[in-house]
Amino acid sequence: MRAVAQRVSSAEVEVDGAIVGRTDRGLLVYLGAARGDGEADVVYLAQKLAGLRIFEDSEGKMSRSVLDIGGSALVVPQFTLFGDVRSGRRPSFEEAAPPEAARALYEAFVGQLGALGVPVATGRFRAHMLVRSTVDGPVTLLLDSRKLF
Repeated sequence: MRAVAQRVSSAEVEVDGAIVGRTDRGLLVYLGAARGDGEADVVYLAQKLAGLRIFEDSEGKMSRSVLDIGGSALVVPQFTLFGDVRSGRRPSFEEAAPPEAARALYEAFVGQLGALGVPVATGRFRAHMLVRSTVDGPVTLLLDSRKLF
């Protein structure tokens, strides 16, 4: 699994003119699943994100997690994180998990992150979404459960 995590002061996702998910101070997480991903990938990324120390303390150092600040997360499904553009100009999505497997992994991730104590709002799987965010910092990190980067 891959995630792009951004520290935000606010974020929301809209589908068909309606806001379906929103967070204030916390994390905006774009999440993609790959073929072969499983429960271990879900647990690894959820634990990593819940404990990721990217929020500033009183001295301005990034030493606090989303849990420490009482923040929340907006998790948006994003299969394009597995788009491969090394050859040609049109992305290949061969590495991305098939939709039903990806949906199950996405839902498991949302559940795991919530079980760790992070309030979670979501986007809508397989929908056209408009995402608005106010990125704080900016702080943007890439995570991969296979530790490829």
